[in-house]
Amino acid sequence: MEKISQACAANHELNDGKDAINNVSVCGYDSLHQLLAQNLKPQIFQEVSRLLLGLNCGKPLQTISLAEPVKSLSLKHGFDLQAFCFHADKESVREPRIVRVGLIQNSIALPTTAPLSNQKRAIFEKVKPIIEAAGASGVNILCLQEAWMMPFAFCTREKGWCEFAEPVDGESTRFLQDLALRFNMVIVSSILERDVNHGETLWNTAVVIGNNGNIIGKHRKNHIPRVGDFNESTYYMEGNTGHPVFETAFGKIAINICYGRHHPLNWLAFGLNGAEIVFNPSATVGELSEPMWPIEARNAAIANSYFVGSINRVGTEIFPNPFTSGDGRPQHTDFGHFYGSSHFSAPDASCTPSLSRFRDGLLISDMDLNLCRQLKDKWGFRMTARYELYAEMLARYLKPEFEPQVISDPLLNKKAS
Repeated sequence: MEKISQACAANHELNDGKDAINNVSVCGYDSLHQLLAQNLKPQIFQEVSRLLLGLNCGKPLQTISLAEPVKSLSLKHGFDLQAFCFHADKESVREPRIVRVGLIQNSIALPTTAPLSNQKRAIFEKVKPIIEAAGASGVNILCLQEAWMMPFAFCTREKGWCEFAEPVDGESTRFLQDLALRFNMVIVSSILERDVNHGETLWNTAVVIGNNGNIIGKHRKNHIPRVGDFNESTYYMEGNTGHPVFETAFGKIAINICYGRHHPLNWLAFGLNGAEIVFNPSATVGELSEPMWPIEARNAAIANSYFVGSINRVGTEIFPNPFTSGDGRPQHTDFGHFYGSSHFSAPDASCTPSLSRFRDGLLISDMDLNLCRQLKDKWGFRMTARYELYAEMLARYLKPEFEPQVISDPLLNKKAS
């Protein structure tokens, strides 16, 4: 620990004058994993990694070597690039079901004071080479972050940002459809949806684009945050699409949008509907949620025997007009630093290192979907669950006359003689 403390201090000195990076990095490093890797002895780092990241089929997670043109794209456009492989045990009856999955995290491309159409086009131009890197790497399913096609303006409570909203088959979807078809890749795109058929209603929606460039379907965000005076229902309400699972050419996927990750039953429902991979496109800031970030999705992957891809945007977005966040602080013009740190979690409790805390990034993972059933067989969570008890409890809880099942000690309030 002393060596790590010294490394933190040294990196701060080396980066003197680079306050922006120091304020959002991990002691001058991209991530906690990078900090530990560069400051612990190899045998100690191996044991720390085992405890922090788990083991996949009893072994440390393996890295994947990507083609030089993909690495060149990463260097040219300055985005973090990492790739790993989740194995499953070899089976006698089934062949491996390996799918290559990608996550993209990115910051906005222009100041929020720029014309809205310019902002959107600039984000398209920024994200396109990262998508092309995913396509050139053979990614089968790709997921972008929440509301990737705009700044995360919902903290401002200003209605002008609604101009970013678009129909499911709108500009962002058409942009991605061409890339999906070009690379034979399923793409999950989280947008601010304008529902033209229902009175121009807005939704926070994930559009699933098939590998043939077609729209498979959509899912609307189930849970809306109300933290302090940050309340996204200024723009849209809870979704009405249930917990759909989309059967694609590469596997059954679902989308648990952002705040839904705090609700275990939301994760459960996607699993009950048969999901093999659940994506969590998010936009969340350090002071609010970072200690939760490595935990919740990993718990969900374990409890529900599926893979989880967690994506968070990066950067600090400055808005023209100051606003408050209901936390007692003076009004400010930014919501906080979006800390990236996108990662994959597997049903056997293993997970990848995270992408950078402050740089754009592409995380790629090969995953054998056979691991999902193997872990169901091993732990028997579905077989040993008591859904009938939970259903009965929830049915009683929803009634106005509900009383908690509490058995009090009869001597609890007896006065001493």
